[in-house]
Amino acid sequence: VQLQASGGGLVQAGGSLRLSCAASGRTFNMYDMGWFRQAPGKEREFVARITWSGLPYYANSVKGRFTISRDNAKNTVYLQMNSLKVEDTALYYCAAVRDRTWAAPDYWGQGTLVTVSS
Repeated sequence: VQLQASGGGLVQAGGSLRLSCAASGRTFNMYDMGWFRQAPGKEREFVARITWSGLPYYANSVKGRFTISRDNAKNTVYLQMNSLKVEDTALYYCAAVRDRTWAAPDYWGQGTLVTVSS
């Protein structure tokens, strides 16, 4: 499985962005999918994940502002980010888990940069 993240950019605080992560392969619907982020000088952190069956989970820091979804017909997972804050600035990565755990996902995407200005 190869993951290609896109949709990052520069946005003002309070604005919105939608990230996409397109996956190759025919077994996308068997994977739990997730988003992580890494801000400059910080550790990579969990943002959101969605199970193969569509159950979402969120980090407390984004709950109520971000929405994760998936379209299995398009092999794509999305992260809708609303009410963005300066502290959301980071490189956002998508990841896929089936045989391993979220501590060490099976696959990582290459990252897409989100910059939120004040």
